[in-house]
Amino acid sequence: MRPSKRVGEIEQSEIRAMSILCRQKNGINMAQGLCDLDTPKPVILGAKEAMESGKNFYTPTFGNYYLREAIAKKQNSFYDQGVGAENVLVSLGATGAFLSLAMSLLDEGDEVILFEPYYGYHVATLKSIGCKLKYLKTLPPDYGIDFDYLKTQIGPKTKAILICNPSNPSGKVYTRDELVALGEIVEQNDLVLFSDEMYEHFVYDGLEFTSALSIDSLKSRGVVISGFSKIFSITGWRIGYAISQKEIIDSASAINDLIYVCPPAPLQEGVLNGLRSLEKSFYRGVAREHQKKRDLFVKTLNQAGLPAEYVKGSYYVLADISKIRGADDREKVINFLDKTSIAAVPARAFYHNSKGINLARFCFSKKQKELEEACKRILSISGELVYG
Repeated sequence: MRPSKRVGEIEQSEIRAMSILCRQKNGINMAQGLCDLDTPKPVILGAKEAMESGKNFYTPTFGNYYLREAIAKKQNSFYDQGVGAENVLVSLGATGAFLSLAMSLLDEGDEVILFEPYYGYHVATLKSIGCKLKYLKTLPPDYGIDFDYLKTQIGPKTKAILICNPSNPSGKVYTRDELVALGEIVEQNDLVLFSDEMYEHFVYDGLEFTSALSIDSLKSRGVVISGFSKIFSITGWRIGYAISQKEIIDSASAINDLIYVCPPAPLQEGVLNGLRSLEKSFYRGVAREHQKKRDLFVKTLNQAGLPAEYVKGSYYVLADISKIRGADDREKVINFLDKTSIAAVPARAFYHNSKGINLARFCFSKKQKELEEACKRILSISGELVYG
């Protein structure tokens, strides 16, 4: 037996690889996007009560209707989008939701435009279903899109544009004006916009997050992907969702049924209880707490000679590791791990051609004591790592 060609398109992610190395050293894992906040009690209690009361069987492949309704209610409360339960598909994590929607909207050979730095699982998912990818590089500090150039890159096979907002890994937060400009391009060229909004509540410095479905031109051409792994600290539960037009959600549900059948029934109940119980103040509190962590960690990186920007969103930061000893970005982060027992992700995970790019991604969503310990280690050995 031989593996399929499809398998050849999928490699172990650098995030997973660095997490394995970190675990071998019993180190501090700042490579993987684990949110180390405590899971809200209503979420835990909701799942526990569901299990104990016998809610342990299949749900509809669309997901629990009341959960879909609660997701729509939250979306309307934050962004006034006018969506209903019929616009929501609950799946096995945001990755499951994205795969289901991508398979229902894209055919083999269709071209999708992504912006670098990108999130690797987006690339792997699209490649696995036979899409052709076109990468447009964006640059720090604002990682803005050159819209005139974007227009020239749209061809007859272009079917969709994909953004991550706020961005993993760059921390970029798209403004309303940028989304309006994207919407005009999408509408003029009969495209679809996929907007991964997993980090919608991790936005800093008083910025207001704008969801893609809040833009008029994107209401009929947009797909929002999100989930609860980060905001509720339940990455292992795998409860995510997609929001789009009803007919698109109906089509995607067939894919969702084929691959996943349905998300875990009692865990959906836990998320539902969280949505019903937690006020907006909870989400604002998460943002405030992470802004403090961002400030501490970015300050530490700059003091240690690893320049980094104060990101506007998500809980990752890309640091300049050009001064760390090593032949390339991977060797540099491995040397960094050896010296500090802190794992980061080499930039090659976020660029299709990372040659000459000396960046590493750090996740600063750690418990306060662990984050402080990481900062202490970085500062204490910076002279050994960095050429002065």
